Amino acid sequence: MPVPPEPVLRAAVRWLERLPASGAARVRALFTAHEDFSDLTPTQYDAAFSWIRETGLLEEANSGVPVRCRVFEAAMAQSGVPWFRDADLLVRRPDELPEDALRAAEALGLTPDEAYAQVSTAWGKVDTEERSRIGSAGELELVELLSASAEGRVEHVAAWSDGYGYDIFVNAYEHSAHLEVKSTVRAGRLTVYISRNEYETMLRDPAWEMVTVRLTPELKLVAVAAVPRDWIADHVPSDRTARGRWESCRLDIPPGVPVPGIPSVAPLLADTAPGLLRGHAPV
Repeated sequence: MPVPPEPVLRAAVRWLERLPASGAARVRALFTAHEDFSDLTPTQYDAAFSWIRETGLLEEANSGVPVRCRVFEAAMAQSGVPWFRDADLLVRRPDELPEDALRAAEALGLTPDEAYAQVSTAWGKVDTEERSRIGSAGELELVELLSASAEGRVEHVAAWSDGYGYDIFVNAYEHSAHLEVKSTVRAGRLTVYISRNEYETMLRDPAWEMVTVRLTPELKLVAVAAVPRDWIADHVPSDRTARGRWESCRLDIPPGVPVPGIPSVAPLLADTAPGLLRGHAPV
């Protein structure tokens, strides 16, 4: 859905300000009969009520977050505007806010600084939820594929502990692979997060390998690749003093860095294993 027009955003604020104290029927009657609210039409109030119901704001009517901030955040996160998906790269300062965000902020009485803070908050929530959803799906897809393609034992260790420093264990014929899985549904941008535990596991464990999994929007696996550990080591932060230590970092991996297939698993693959595990498919 697009960002609602200015009258609908204003009406949404009025609904959410009054619903905790009164039922919807009484609030609607107030908007219809009282001259203080006659600057907006009944149709705009109805459109706003439908919108706050569709976005879930109606279920959070008693939230302690200021109403204007909640309305703006929902307008950005659920509008489908093309820039929001890459807001972490495209909007780094208040003066980089797109026009649709600025118009919505002005309608709601928010300053550019306040709007920027809400965009950052909204993007962070959506990104965290998406990473969790897509990450879990990618791990399960790869476990299923490896279970059908690799000889030996395949264990989804992340299903019961996140302390191993990797997600999938593969073992056969005294050969092991410890796979840290990073999943995406995007073909043009590969951004992953690596924890300190995962990185230090990489340093001490020769069987560790970072595997990137690309999924369709329906969360079906279409590509598998491995990220060379030397590239990872060259791009993680450095602790400059004993009093400062990074615990997690983001890596933006350029095209051409991931190697198609999973080299550490290649010796364990059955003859019938699909080409994407052997590096015979596009990344």
